[in-house]
Amino acid sequence: PALGQAGFPNRPIRFLIPWPPGGVLDALHRSMFEVVNRDLGQPVVIENRPGARGTQAAIFLVQQAKPDGYTLAHQHLSVLRHPFLTRQPTWDPVADFTYIMQVSGFLFGTAVRADRGWADWPAMLTAARAAPGQLTFSTSGIATTNHLAMEEICEREGVQMTHIPFRGAQEGVTALLGKQIDIVADSQSWRPNVENGELRLLSVWTRERLKSIPDAPTLRDLGYDMVVTSPYGIVGPKGMDPEIVEILHRSMKKGYEDPTTQAIFDRWENPREYLGPADYLAFVKDRVAYEKRMVAKLGLSID
Repeated sequence: PALGQAGFPNRPIRFLIPWPPGGVLDALHRSMFEVVNRDLGQPVVIENRPGARGTQAAIFLVQQAKPDGYTLAHQHLSVLRHPFLTRQPTWDPVADFTYIMQVSGFLFGTAVRADRGWADWPAMLTAARAAPGQLTFSTSGIATTNHLAMEEICEREGVQMTHIPFRGAQEGVTALLGKQIDIVADSQSWRPNVENGELRLLSVWTRERLKSIPDAPTLRDLGYDMVVTSPYGIVGPKGMDPEIVEILHRSMKKGYEDPTTQAIFDRWENPREYLGPADYLAFVKDRVAYEKRMVAKLGLSID
Protein backbone atom coordinates (compact mmCIF):
# COMPACT_ATOMS: atom_id res chain seq x y z
CA PRO A 1 0.00 0.00 0.00
CA ALA A 2 1.02 3.62 -0.51
CA LEU A 3 2.67 5.20 2.51
CA GLY A 4 -0.16 7.71 2.96
CA GLN A 5 -2.67 4.86 3.08
CA ALA A 6 -0.51 3.18 5.71
CA GLY A 7 -1.38 5.95 8.18
CA PHE A 8 1.10 8.79 7.76
CA PRO A 9 1.64 10.49 10.08
CA ASN A 10 1.33 8.22 13.09
CA ARG A 11 3.74 10.09 15.38
CA PRO A 12 4.90 13.69 15.93
CA ILE A 13 6.75 15.50 13.15
CA ARG A 14 10.00 17.25 14.03
CA PHE A 15 10.62 20.68 12.50
CA LEU A 16 14.07 22.27 12.67
CA ILE A 17 14.54 26.05 12.57
CA PRO A 18 18.20 27.17 12.22
CA TRP A 19 17.66 30.45 14.12
CA PRO A 20 17.13 31.36 17.79
CA PRO A 21 13.53 31.15 19.04
CA GLY A 22 11.15 34.07 18.91
CA GLY A 23 10.06 36.63 16.36
CA VAL A 24 7.88 36.47 13.29
CA LEU A 25 9.37 33.26 11.90
CA ASP A 26 8.41 31.21 14.97
CA ALA A 27 4.98 32.85 15.18
CA LEU A 28 4.24 32.09 11.54
CA HIS A 29 5.32 28.46 11.74
CA ARG A 30 3.54 27.85 15.05
CA SER A 31 0.29 29.21 13.64
CA MET A 32 0.56 27.03 10.55
CA PHE A 33 1.45 23.96 12.56
CA GLU A 34 -1.57 24.33 14.87
CA VAL A 35 -3.70 23.79 11.77
CA VAL A 36 -1.50 20.85 10.67
CA ASN A 37 -1.92 19.29 14.12
CA ARG A 38 -5.71 19.40 13.82
CA ASP A 39 -5.64 18.32 10.18
CA LEU A 40 -3.26 15.37 10.45
CA GLY A 41 -3.82 14.45 14.09
CA GLN A 42 -0.14 14.75 15.03
CA PRO A 43 1.81 17.72 16.42
CA VAL A 44 4.67 19.40 14.61
CA VAL A 45 7.34 19.97 17.25
CA ILE A 46 9.64 22.95 16.62
CA GLU A 47 13.32 22.63 17.49
CA ASN A 48 15.56 25.70 17.19
CA ARG A 49 19.15 25.00 16.08
CA PRO A 50 20.99 28.33 15.71
CA GLY A 51 24.59 28.79 14.64
CA ALA A 52 26.82 27.83 11.70
CA ARG A 53 25.39 30.70 9.58
CA GLY A 54 21.91 29.19 9.72
CA THR A 55 22.93 25.80 8.29
CA GLN A 56 22.45 23.52 11.32
CA ALA A 57 19.05 22.30 10.16
CA ALA A 58 20.33 21.57 6.65
CA ILE A 59 23.32 19.69 8.07
CA PHE A 60 21.01 17.49 10.12
CA LEU A 61 18.74 16.74 7.14
CA VAL A 62 21.68 15.78 4.96
CA GLN A 63 23.63 13.76 7.52
CA GLN A 64 21.07 12.18 9.83
CA ALA A 65 17.41 12.51 8.84
CA LYS A 66 15.44 9.69 7.24
CA PRO A 67 13.23 10.55 4.24
CA ASP A 68 10.09 9.35 6.02
CA GLY A 69 8.40 12.73 6.48
CA TYR A 70 8.99 12.91 10.22
CA THR A 71 11.92 15.34 10.09
CA LEU A 72 11.47 18.61 8.22
CA ALA A 73 13.25 21.95 8.29
CA HIS A 74 13.04 25.63 7.51
CA GLN A 75 15.01 26.26 4.30
CA HIS A 76 16.47 29.64 3.33
CA LEU A 77 18.74 31.09 0.68
CA SER A 78 21.94 30.79 2.70
CA VAL A 79 21.57 27.02 2.48
CA LEU A 80 21.47 27.31 -1.31
CA ARG A 81 24.50 29.60 -1.28
CA HIS A 82 26.64 27.67 1.21
CA PRO A 83 28.14 25.05 -1.17
CA PHE A 84 29.69 27.79 -3.31
CA LEU A 85 31.41 29.38 -0.30
CA THR A 86 33.54 26.35 0.57
CA ARG A 87 36.21 24.31 -1.17
CA GLN A 88 34.50 21.07 -0.12
CA PRO A 89 30.71 21.44 -0.54
CA THR A 90 28.72 19.47 2.03
CA TRP A 91 25.53 19.15 -0.04
CA ASP A 92 23.91 19.73 -3.41
CA PRO A 93 21.25 22.41 -2.75
CA VAL A 94 18.94 20.99 -5.42
CA ALA A 95 19.41 17.22 -5.19
CA ASP A 96 19.96 16.74 -1.45
CA PHE A 97 16.61 18.11 -0.24
CA THR A 98 12.94 17.46 -0.94
CA TYR A 99 11.14 20.78 -1.52
CA ILE A 100 7.65 20.82 -0.02
CA MET A 101 6.39 24.40 0.13
CA GLN A 102 7.73 27.95 -0.06
CA VAL A 103 6.08 30.09 2.60
CA SER A 104 7.26 33.66 2.97
CA GLY A 105 10.24 35.94 3.00
CA PHE A 106 11.92 38.27 5.44
CA LEU A 107 11.11 41.92 5.93
CA PHE A 108 14.62 43.34 5.95
CA GLY A 109 15.57 46.88 6.80
CA THR A 110 18.38 49.07 8.09
CA ALA A 111 17.93 50.73 11.47
CA VAL A 112 20.06 52.99 13.67
CA ARG A 113 19.68 54.44 17.14
CA ALA A 114 17.33 57.41 17.14
CA ASP A 115 19.90 59.46 19.04
CA ARG A 116 22.62 58.79 16.44
CA GLY A 117 21.97 62.02 14.60
CA TRP A 118 21.35 60.55 11.14
CA ALA A 119 18.00 61.82 9.92
CA ASP A 120 17.93 59.63 6.83
CA TRP A 121 19.83 57.20 4.59
CA PRO A 122 21.93 59.86 2.78
CA ALA A 123 23.12 61.20 6.15
CA MET A 124 24.31 57.73 7.14
CA LEU A 125 26.17 57.36 3.83
CA THR A 126 27.81 60.75 4.34
CA ALA A 127 29.07 59.60 7.73
CA ALA A 128 30.36 56.36 6.21
CA ARG A 129 32.29 58.24 3.52
CA ALA A 130 33.84 60.50 6.13
CA ALA A 131 35.15 57.55 8.16
CA PRO A 132 36.01 54.63 5.81
CA GLY A 133 35.67 51.27 7.54
CA GLN A 134 34.73 52.74 10.91
CA LEU A 135 30.95 52.36 10.77
CA THR A 136 29.76 48.87 11.65
CA PHE A 137 26.64 47.01 10.52
CA SER A 138 25.25 43.73 11.81
CA THR A 139 23.57 40.84 10.02
CA SER A 140 22.58 37.34 11.04
CA GLY A 141 25.74 35.81 9.59
CA ILE A 142 28.55 35.89 7.05
CA ALA A 143 27.37 35.49 3.44
CA THR A 144 23.69 35.70 4.37
CA THR A 145 21.32 37.38 1.92
CA ASN A 146 21.25 40.62 3.88
CA HIS A 147 25.05 40.61 4.19
CA LEU A 148 25.41 40.26 0.41
CA ALA A 149 22.87 43.02 -0.16
CA MET A 150 24.74 45.42 2.14
CA GLU A 151 28.05 44.63 0.46
CA GLU A 152 26.47 45.31 -2.93
CA ILE A 153 25.08 48.64 -1.69
CA CYS A 154 28.46 49.64 -0.26
CA GLU A 155 30.13 48.72 -3.54
CA ARG A 156 27.66 50.83 -5.52
CA GLU A 157 28.10 53.79 -3.18
CA GLY A 158 31.88 53.47 -2.96
CA VAL A 159 31.80 53.36 0.85
CA GLN A 160 33.48 51.01 3.32
CA MET A 161 31.69 49.68 6.37
CA THR A 162 32.67 46.83 8.68
CA HIS A 163 30.41 43.78 8.88
CA ILE A 164 29.66 42.34 12.35
CA PRO A 165 27.87 38.96 12.07
CA PHE A 166 25.63 37.56 14.81
CA ARG A 167 23.69 34.32 15.18
CA GLY A 168 20.35 36.06 14.73
CA ALA A 169 18.74 39.44 14.07
CA GLN A 170 17.77 40.05 17.72
CA GLU A 171 21.41 39.83 18.81
CA GLY A 172 22.21 42.63 16.38
CA VAL A 173 19.41 44.79 17.76
CA THR A 174 20.68 44.21 21.30
CA ALA A 175 24.19 45.24 20.23
CA LEU A 176 22.80 48.34 18.51
CA LEU A 177 20.87 49.40 21.59
CA GLY A 178 24.03 48.83 23.64
CA LYS A 179 26.02 51.08 21.27
CA GLN A 180 28.33 48.22 20.27
CA ILE A 181 27.53 48.66 16.56
CA ASP A 182 26.22 51.52 14.41
CA ILE A 183 23.66 49.94 12.10
CA VAL A 184 21.54 46.79 12.03
CA ALA A 185 20.79 45.44 8.55
CA ASP A 186 18.51 42.51 9.20
CA SER A 187 14.99 41.18 9.49
CA GLN A 188 12.43 42.98 11.56
CA SER A 189 13.56 42.32 15.12
CA TRP A 190 14.10 46.09 15.04
CA ARG A 191 10.35 46.77 14.69
CA PRO A 192 9.36 47.09 18.40
CA ASN A 193 12.25 49.47 19.03
CA VAL A 194 11.39 51.52 15.95
CA GLU A 195 7.78 51.69 17.12
CA ASN A 196 8.78 52.86 20.61
CA GLY A 197 11.17 55.48 19.23
CA GLU A 198 14.48 53.96 20.34
CA LEU A 199 15.54 53.17 16.76
CA ARG A 200 15.06 54.94 13.43
CA LEU A 201 14.34 52.90 10.29
CA LEU A 202 16.41 54.30 7.40
CA SER A 203 15.27 51.89 4.69
CA VAL A 204 13.16 48.82 4.02
CA TRP A 205 13.98 46.22 1.40
CA THR A 206 10.48 45.20 0.34
CA ARG A 207 8.88 46.11 -3.00
CA GLU A 208 6.55 48.67 -1.42
CA ARG A 209 6.79 50.91 1.64
CA LEU A 210 5.37 49.60 4.89
CA LYS A 211 1.89 50.79 5.79
CA SER A 212 2.92 50.95 9.44
CA ILE A 213 6.12 52.98 8.85
CA PRO A 214 5.45 54.85 5.60
CA ASP A 215 8.27 57.36 6.06
CA ALA A 216 10.94 54.65 5.63
CA PRO A 217 11.96 54.53 1.93
CA THR A 218 12.44 51.30 0.03
CA LEU A 219 15.76 50.52 -1.62
CA ARG A 220 14.00 51.23 -4.92
CA ASP A 221 13.01 54.67 -3.60
CA LEU A 222 16.69 55.26 -2.82
CA GLY A 223 17.70 54.43 -6.39
CA TYR A 224 19.05 50.89 -6.07
CA ASP A 225 16.35 48.96 -7.99
CA MET A 226 16.70 46.16 -5.40
CA VAL A 227 14.03 44.08 -3.66
CA VAL A 228 15.49 41.75 -1.03
CA THR A 229 13.14 39.35 0.79
CA SER A 230 15.16 36.10 0.83
CA PRO A 231 12.23 33.68 0.32
CA TYR A 232 12.14 30.64 2.60
CA GLY A 233 10.15 27.44 2.86
CA ILE A 234 9.78 23.92 4.19
CA VAL A 235 11.91 20.98 3.08
CA GLY A 236 12.75 17.43 4.03
CA PRO A 237 15.71 15.16 3.29
CA LYS A 238 16.17 13.90 -0.24
CA GLY A 239 14.20 10.89 -1.42
CA MET A 240 10.85 11.54 0.27
CA ASP A 241 7.83 9.67 -1.13
CA PRO A 242 5.80 12.01 -3.39
CA GLU A 243 2.55 11.02 -1.67
CA ILE A 244 3.91 12.04 1.73
CA VAL A 245 5.17 15.29 0.19
CA GLU A 246 1.66 16.03 -1.07
CA ILE A 247 0.04 15.11 2.27
CA LEU A 248 2.35 17.56 4.02
CA HIS A 249 1.93 20.22 1.35
CA ARG A 250 -1.86 20.12 1.42
CA SER A 251 -1.97 20.32 5.20
CA MET A 252 0.62 23.08 5.45
CA LYS A 253 -1.13 25.08 2.76
CA LYS A 254 -4.25 24.94 4.92
CA GLY A 255 -2.15 26.33 7.75
CA TYR A 256 -0.77 29.03 5.46
CA GLU A 257 -4.26 30.08 4.35
CA ASP A 258 -5.75 30.00 7.85
CA PRO A 259 -7.02 33.43 9.00
CA THR A 260 -4.81 33.37 12.09
CA THR A 261 -1.71 32.85 9.96
CA GLN A 262 -2.79 35.50 7.47
CA ALA A 263 -3.27 37.92 10.36
CA ILE A 264 0.40 37.37 11.29
CA PHE A 265 1.40 38.22 7.70
CA ASP A 266 -0.67 41.40 7.97
CA ARG A 267 0.53 42.37 11.45
CA TRP A 268 4.23 42.01 10.57
CA GLU A 269 3.87 42.97 6.88
CA ASN A 270 5.75 39.89 5.75
CA PRO A 271 5.83 39.17 2.02
CA ARG A 272 3.62 36.30 0.86
CA GLU A 273 5.82 33.96 -1.18
CA TYR A 274 3.77 30.74 -1.41
CA LEU A 275 4.86 28.10 -3.94
CA GLY A 276 3.87 24.44 -4.19
CA PRO A 277 6.42 21.60 -4.48
CA ALA A 278 7.09 21.77 -8.23
CA ASP A 279 7.23 25.57 -8.41
CA TYR A 280 9.39 25.75 -5.28
CA LEU A 281 11.91 23.34 -6.80
CA ALA A 282 11.93 25.34 -10.06
CA PHE A 283 12.60 28.55 -8.08
CA VAL A 284 15.47 26.84 -6.24
CA LYS A 285 17.10 25.68 -9.47
CA ASP A 286 17.06 29.21 -10.88
CA ARG A 287 18.18 30.76 -7.61
CA VAL A 288 21.12 28.38 -7.18
CA ALA A 289 22.53 29.55 -10.51
CA TYR A 290 22.19 33.18 -9.34
CA GLU A 291 23.84 32.48 -5.97
CA LYS A 292 26.77 30.77 -7.67
CA ARG A 293 27.32 33.81 -9.90
CA MET A 294 27.08 36.28 -6.98
CA VAL A 295 29.52 34.36 -4.78
CA ALA A 296 32.05 34.30 -7.62
CA LYS A 297 31.47 37.99 -8.44
CA LEU A 298 32.03 39.13 -4.84
CA GLY A 299 34.86 36.66 -4.20
CA LEU A 300 33.22 35.30 -1.05
CA SER A 301 34.57 32.37 0.95
CA ILE A 302 34.15 30.99 4.46
CA ASP A 303 37.12 28.59 4.33
